[in-house]
Amino acid sequence: MPETVAPIANPAPLTSLTEDEVLFRDNVRQFAEERVRPLAKEMDEKGVFEKELIHQFFQLGLMGIEVPEQYGGGGGRFFEAILAVEELSRADASAGVVVDVQNTLVNNALLRWTTEEQRKRYLPRMVADTVGAYALSEAGSGSDAFALQTKAELKGSDYVLNGRKLWITNGKEAGLFILFATVDPSAGYKGITAFIIEKDFPGFSVGKKEDKLGIRASSTCELILEDCKVPKANVLGEVGKGYKIAIETLNEGRIGIGAQMLGVARGAWEYAAKYAQERKQFGKPLADFQGIQFQIAQMATDIEAARMLVYNAARMKDAGMNFVKEAAMAKLFCSQVAERVTSLAIEIYGGYGFTKDYPVEKYWRDSKIGKIYEGTSNMQLATIAKLVMGGK
Repeated sequence: MPETVAPIANPAPLTSLTEDEVLFRDNVRQFAEERVRPLAKEMDEKGVFEKELIHQFFQLGLMGIEVPEQYGGGGGRFFEAILAVEELSRADASAGVVVDVQNTLVNNALLRWTTEEQRKRYLPRMVADTVGAYALSEAGSGSDAFALQTKAELKGSDYVLNGRKLWITNGKEAGLFILFATVDPSAGYKGITAFIIEKDFPGFSVGKKEDKLGIRASSTCELILEDCKVPKANVLGEVGKGYKIAIETLNEGRIGIGAQMLGVARGAWEYAAKYAQERKQFGKPLADFQGIQFQIAQMATDIEAARMLVYNAARMKDAGMNFVKEAAMAKLFCSQVAERVTSLAIEIYGGYGFTKDYPVEKYWRDSKIGKIYEGTSNMQLATIAKLVMGGK
């Protein structure tokens, strides 16, 4: 007789949450429903993010989720930040990206790379009232992130920066910028250095705000540096190691974009499923037609798969595991799902879905950016291919 082997207990599904996480998620969801959703259409039309909402983000602790309590933060985990981004994006993707950039990029960079003196100076501000922005991209430096031309020259006790940054999220609202420049163009990526720049530093200004297809309320701005003086004490990490900060921070940020796209897909699916039960054709609801049922089922399946990828990557990050491949997969797949689901949602609405009187066209417009910022889909595929084939 073969030896009896005790069955292995099934692990908790990736989508399972602790009681504290459920409470946190539900609180953010309620806030998004009551405060964010009613403003989403107007903010989209005006292309302006409501200042009072940002104030409320700070009041709720959503702008410093992982910041330790000793600096005034929530002392939470990365996973909670991901939950917040998802729930806010379900109501409005612009709201989601404000909180996303603050937590997954700016605060993460400050937590990992600052000195204790820098933490004491800046982290309490990030928790209380200061919006952050992450300034890497330039006109000729997109996917080729390290082709940047912004220069930093050491003059006495200050670095003097000259150049321009483009497509900087939160640019209009931000009071603090993690900005990348090169101290030695001949050194290539090894000359890149990260700086902490305050909005009122001399020689620094915010240029035009882009008029965009989607996430219109989110400010995407040009930054102008004309002999901008930055104290040596505001170097983030080590001189010449900015490339490392950029790469590792963006790996975390991509999970945040995955969460944003997950929220966008969820929001559109919920509207489409509800509409299919209300709209009648040929004497019965659309939801009674098998073709519509199959579309709604496929959308739901894609959303659940996207959620598992995002939650798994976030859990791995919190566990201290290598999550680079999983982050790239989450961003790649979630952006695909968001575009596909929002497009189908428009089709379920039919002609109504093509008008601005109904919400699904906005979800579709908001979804498109998911394949572009914080690393295009092709760049994610390149990363995944190298890692699954044994490269670095």
